[in-house]
Amino acid sequence: MFHYPHKLSGGEQQRVTIARAIANSPKVLLLDEPTGDLDTVNTRRVMALLHNLNREQKMTMIMVTHDVSLKHFAHRVVYMRDGKVARIET
Repeated sequence: MFHYPHKLSGGEQQRVTIARAIANSPKVLLLDEPTGDLDTVNTRRVMALLHNLNREQKMTMIMVTHDVSLKHFAHRVVYMRDGKVARIET
C-alpha cells in the first residue's frame, strides 16, 4: 500500500492489477495471463476469488493463459493453434 510499483515483486504487481480491475465491479473482465507471476498458493487464491466473482456477481471473464491447469475454472475453453481456433470444449 505504501510501496512504489517498481519496489513490488511481479506477483505483488499482478495482484494489485487484479484488485484494481475488479474494484468497480465490471460486467466483463479481460484477463491476460492473470496468474503468470504467481506461485501455486496465490494462483489458487486469485482463481478462487475470480471464480466467486463469476458465480456470485455474474461477472463475465475472458482469460488467456498457457496454464492448462486453470481450465477447470472455465465454462468454455477455446484452444488456439497458429492463430486459429483448434477446438472448443464446453
